[in-house]
Amino acid sequence: MESVEYGVGRFLDEPYDSALPRVVEALKAEGFGVITEIDVKKVMQEKLGVAGRPYKILGACNPPIAHAALAADALIGLLLPCNVIVFEGEDGGVTVSFANPRKLFELVETPGVEAMVEQVHGKLSRAAASLRG
Repeated sequence: MESVEYGVGRFLDEPYDSALPRVVEALKAEGFGVITEIDVKKVMQEKLGVAGRPYKILGACNPPIAHAALAADALIGLLLPCNVIVFEGEDGGVTVSFANPRKLFELVETPGVEAMVEQVHGKLSRAAASLRG
């Protein structure tokens, strides 16, 4: 598993079209649904005329945790949903990376939110780990 301070990722040695649904299923297994999907390749082609590789940003949401977090602090909506990126590498294969909620929520000092962040971190880490390359 590859990690950067703000995310945890994995390289999958498979076509993009088969990897993307596996990522969605891994999120679903941890109680997340994909509520937004940005097709970066399509947007860049339409807005800039730039051809690119398949690249999607998925907005993942775990409704019970999101509801509790918003009840604790309505401004937490600025940090939702959890982003997951899926993109095709230049030499084949797919990179998947899950945003690190610990980093995203470092500035939040609302009581009780830290436990929710740890819960989300665990779920996203398990989803990432379940994607065997």
